[in-house]
Formats: sequence, structure tokens, C-alpha cells
Amino acid sequence: MDKPAPYGELNAKILHHLNQIYQDQDNEKLTEDIIKIFFKNHLPISPNPNETKWNQQDIILITYANSIVEKEKIPLQSLQKFLNTYVDDYINSVHILPYFPYSSDDGFAVIDFKNINDAFGSWEDIETIATKYKLMTDLVINHVSSRSQWFDQFKSNKNPGQHYFISVEPNTDTSEVTRPRTSPLLQEVETLNGKKHVWSTFSHDQPDLNFSNPDVLLEVIDITRTYLDHGSKIFRLDAIAFIWKELGTKCINLPQTHEIIRLIRTLIDFYSDEIYLITETNIPNRENLSYFGNRNEAHLVYNFALPPLIIFTLLNGKSEKIKQWLMAMPPAMFGTTYFNFIASHDGIGLRPVEQILSTSEVDQLASNIEKAGGKISYRSTEGSERPYEMNIALFDALKFHVDDNDDGFQEERFIAAHTIMLALEGIPAFYINSLLSTENDYQKLEHSGHNRAINRHQWSMDNLIQKLSEDNHHSRIYQELLRLIKLRKEQPAFHPNATQFTLNLGNDTLALWRQSLDRDQSIFAIHNISNKEVSIQLSDLNLIETDMWADLISGNPLSSTHEVLILKAYQSMWITNKSSII
Repeated sequence: MDKPAPYGELNAKILHHLNQIYQDQDNEKLTEDIIKIFFKNHLPISPNPNETKWNQQDIILITYANSIVEKEKIPLQSLQKFLNTYVDDYINSVHILPYFPYSSDDGFAVIDFKNINDAFGSWEDIETIATKYKLMTDLVINHVSSRSQWFDQFKSNKNPGQHYFISVEPNTDTSEVTRPRTSPLLQEVETLNGKKHVWSTFSHDQPDLNFSNPDVLLEVIDITRTYLDHGSKIFRLDAIAFIWKELGTKCINLPQTHEIIRLIRTLIDFYSDEIYLITETNIPNRENLSYFGNRNEAHLVYNFALPPLIIFTLLNGKSEKIKQWLMAMPPAMFGTTYFNFIASHDGIGLRPVEQILSTSEVDQLASNIEKAGGKISYRSTEGSERPYEMNIALFDALKFHVDDNDDGFQEERFIAAHTIMLALEGIPAFYINSLLSTENDYQKLEHSGHNRAINRHQWSMDNLIQKLSEDNHHSRIYQELLRLIKLRKEQPAFHPNATQFTLNLGNDTLALWRQSLDRDQSIFAIHNISNKEVSIQLSDLNLIETDMWADLISGNPLSSTHEVLILKAYQSMWITNKSSII
């Protein structure tokens, strides 16, 4: 019996990808193996690259499996309780950071890709969450834990792991290799065959996998299918820019890297029209955007320049830099969009703004973060060290204004940051410790010795319930963010692919025009990014006079298209012609 038509197209596309990656071998057998692994008991579909898999109701929560804990309770079940009780009507997607057995880096040194960390729960707990929320799962495929079975096999000269890693002679010139850390690239490892020097991009507990070995690629494809079987809908390709190594190059963003992403994209597109990829590439903005490919790589790319730019904008009270960046950002093609966030489990990366902020502006920003109790992590570059990321809780990052220090507007700046994010083209994501406006966790920082721990606070459910029931910044901000999320979800003009134009209303404001895909609704999102009152002449917006206009955030209709609006420090307005207010 002949196979359905999509098989022929699928086979041809996979073979094409493999011929680009492994140019010196016959890839027919490898193509067959990939199809057997990924499409076992599953018929491929015919993909539609123009299809948009999201709308304005998509909001993502970023969390660890154990960000919320209860005594003698399974953390994944406590997380589910939090989701169902506190964000159920507002969040429809959840990114649970690596929930597998690990040895370091809070989950990103994976020991076993196919099992759940016993301390977190079980696959059943993951599946229960995945039945109600779109589940984002990390594909941590650049590296594994030094305690993994594969690395034990490498040290013992046993298959298959003995061929899964990269070792080079210790005197090899690796000076061109792009480094995201200051630690040595090569780690010395004792094996049955003597000392080996193993490529380790991030830490010596995270040896890199060798994708020039096709068997490693097959392992990754098998792992991806496993996660699909347990309910994952979104795949985050962690540190993906580094996966292909070639001496004599920078070993980042190489053509084979992009081709491997295209291969994974092909597989999931033929698997389901509900699955999508997001690439985690904390690199300069232009390089980051290249991971959209020609609508054949990532469905979503992280908007990595957004967090440092929003913080810089609000601390300085000047919108020039962020407006220049927004005006230079291309609209995402249909079938792709941006992943907007302003805080995550990692630090606030500075490489994405290297071509946007000057060296002195980056140094000023880093100094301000240190004054607010944060830490700065560095990377090696051309014989020196430069700030690589800022490690701080977002709430504390917005404490000190550049000119007025602690001016009393910390909460207002924090809410303004998220209001801006919610208005932008793309899908917004909230880190759980930002949704709860958590402060710096100095105890965890001291205990772990790692700068990123400062923003990886773990809440006890009892303490969280108490905080959210009292009048404090946690409860005030939490309630306001949920209110803003609810407003956004109701507006077609906030569809992730709706039209966006950046308006120029002065250096102390950031203003955007969004228009729904059917051109029926317009929203003028106006944000005072300063700690002073500003006035806006509505006539500057050229509002259509025959329409009725209202501010969604305050709930107030506008009496005239020519009135002057007064925005308080860090106040935002979403002015629309289509609202139940009118």
C-alpha cells in the first residue's frame, strides 16, 4: 500500500536538510531513521507556512517546576494549584523550565532527558498541566550534564556516548570561538584512553554534544518526540546558536546550526499544526532575527533587546533609543512572531543591545543595576571582559532613576514596563517572579554562589497566599497586571501580528499605533516613560473624528479628538475606537 502524499514531500525535505548538514555522506538511510523515530504511529500532515497559531489571547508564564512549594506536596502539583487558582483566566501557556534530573545550573545541566526529576513530580503531573495549558518545554541540546550516562560512557570508552562529545588537543587555537562565559573553553577529563580536553561552552559541568555525529541528531529527534508524547506544544531551543562547532570560525550561528533548526521545524510542521518552535539566542539583534529564516526556522524568536532597552528607557526617562530600535525592527512575517519578555530565569542580556546602546550607556546601565543590589556577569572578548548580563530581580532593577535615585516611582515604573510589553507586536511572557514582583533573593545568591540565583526565588504557597491577601506591592502589582492582561486579551488590535507603527510624541513618551488584522480596531498605546507629568495633544495622533475614542486602561471616554491629555509619571493610555466603554 502506498504511503499518503505528505510522505514524499516530507522525505524530500528531510533529505535536503541532511545533505546540507552532512555533505560527505549518503543520507538516505538517515532520512528513513528520522521518519521512523519521529512519525512512529503518527501520520504526517501537509503543513501551511502561512498559518498563524496564536492570537491576542496567548499569554505565557515562565516558571520553574518548583517555583511554588508546599510542605510535603509535589512541586508540580503545587504549580498546577497556583496556575488554576491565581492565573487561570489570564494565562493560557506555561513554560516550565527544565524539569529533568540535573546536576547544576538550576536544570540546564540535564542528566537524563527522558525522565522527570523525582523531586518535582512525574510525567503524569506534566501531562495534567499540558491538558489545560499550552506547555513549553526546553530542548537543552547544546550540552548535557557531566554526570549523564552519555558522558560516563565517553570517559569509559563505551558506546554510544564515547562518540557524543568533542575533544581537541590542549594547544589547539580556539581564540576565535565566541565565548558567553569567562571560564576556559576546554576542560581536562580523565578517560580510559587518558586525558581528554572536552569542549564546554558554558561550564565544565555542561560538556557540549557533537552534532557532527548524526547519531547525536537522532537522539535529539527521539527526545523531541518523547516530549510531544507527553503533551508539549512549544519547544524552546536552548543555547541553540552554539550547537555546531568548526575550528577556525566563531562557532556560533554557523550554517549547519540553521539547517538543523530547519530540519526540526520540518518535522514538527508535518507532525501537527499546533506545535511551534522558539529559539533562545541571546546575541546581537540582527543575528537574533536571522533565526526566523525564511519562515522555515523558528516560529518565535526571543526579543532579547527588549528587557535591557525597557529598563534603560524607564531609568533614564528618554525614549530615543527604544524608538530607534522599534522603528528598525521588521514586522514578523505571517506564521512567525516575537516572544516578548522583560524578565526571565536568566539575567538581562546585554549583547543584544551592543549595536543599539553605546559602551558608556551600557556601563551606566550596569552601574545603576549594581547600585540597586544586582550583579554583573562578564564574558571574555578580544583579551578583555565586557558586561554580558545583569543579574537582578526586575522589581529591584527599576528602583533607582538615573537622575533622581529613589524617587518613589518604583511600582509605577514596574507596571509601565509590563504595560509597554503588553502593547507590543508579539506574544507576551511573564516570569513568575515578575508577576509576583519578587525582590532580589540574596540568601539564594549567597547559598548558590551563582549570580543568576538572585532572581530565582522560590515561594512557599502559604507565604504567597498571605502576601497576595494583604495591601503591599506584591498584591497591588499582581492585581494590576492581571487587569491589564485581561484588557489585552479582548483587543484584536493586540494580535501578535497586528500592524504596529512607532509614533514620535517626544522623548519622554513611547507611543505605538496598533491596528487589527481586519483594520477594524485601532489602539494608540501611549506611555509616559518619565517621572514627570507630560501633556499630549490628541490632534497629533490624527484620530478619525467620526469614531468615538476611549482609554481602555482608565475606562474613560475621550470628549474630543483635539483635547490635551495629561499623563502622570509612568502613566499609560490605550486609546481605542472599539470598546465597550464607548
